[in-house]
Amino acid sequence: MKNVLVVVGPGQIGQAIARRVGVGMHILLADLRQDNANAAAQVLGNAGYETSVAMVDVSSREAVHCLVDQATSLGNVTGLIHAAGVSPTQASPATILKVDLYGTALVLETFGNVIAGGGAGVVVASQSGHRLPPLTIEQNKELATTPVEELLALPFLAADQITDSLHAYQISKRGNSLRVVAEAVRWGKRGARINTISPGIIMTPLAKDELSGPRGEGYRRMIEVSAAGRPGTPDEVATVAALLMGADGGFITGSDILMDGGVTAAYWYGELAPK
Repeated sequence: MKNVLVVVGPGQIGQAIARRVGVGMHILLADLRQDNANAAAQVLGNAGYETSVAMVDVSSREAVHCLVDQATSLGNVTGLIHAAGVSPTQASPATILKVDLYGTALVLETFGNVIAGGGAGVVVASQSGHRLPPLTIEQNKELATTPVEELLALPFLAADQITDSLHAYQISKRGNSLRVVAEAVRWGKRGARINTISPGIIMTPLAKDELSGPRGEGYRRMIEVSAAGRPGTPDEVATVAALLMGADGGFITGSDILMDGGVTAAYWYGELAPK
């Protein structure tokens, strides 16, 4: 049977990773919008990749199960790239928690049930998860292990506790990395690996929305004072993902790789440090 790579959210980062790890595989491109999936399939198809498309709402259990069924009908699922999500400028706190936190946990659970031995996955999180002050040990455990359908009912995720979109985004991305740690145990029992990448400002349409949005000045400041002094590119994220998903990364699972050009370092110990 053919090996299948599933890309949930085939934007610039998802496509860049797929180019690096999807050679010789059947690539299933899934997006909330059919046009986005079709556009990615055309680009990758013209570059010689075998593709098919699907529509998926990661906040819907039924939709994610349908995606899993489609993927397994194509062959052995040996790769998962989860790059879907919404940003603070694009959505309300409730929507961010539903898509970025619950949706990621749902995708990890359902694909963790079918991932083939020797397979690997990567979740694209964010540097924002590294800006959140430390949570309690119990909160960490709850974000990592609470059953998916109970996740959004956690008291510290209530509407009166998460009152702005940035906070919702930060805790969702922290939750992504914690969830991956717990899922790595389950995936490991199937002979598979799963890791998180937490990129900084990577030049994609989503990043451009942020740079031109109400927090744009802060984003430009982050770039200016970072050690790298520039934003990143999707291809740089793909290089890290290729390591994590390939044979050279065979000893890496349950890990989170922060790659932000030094922005988080500047936030905690440099010019971006809160006064």
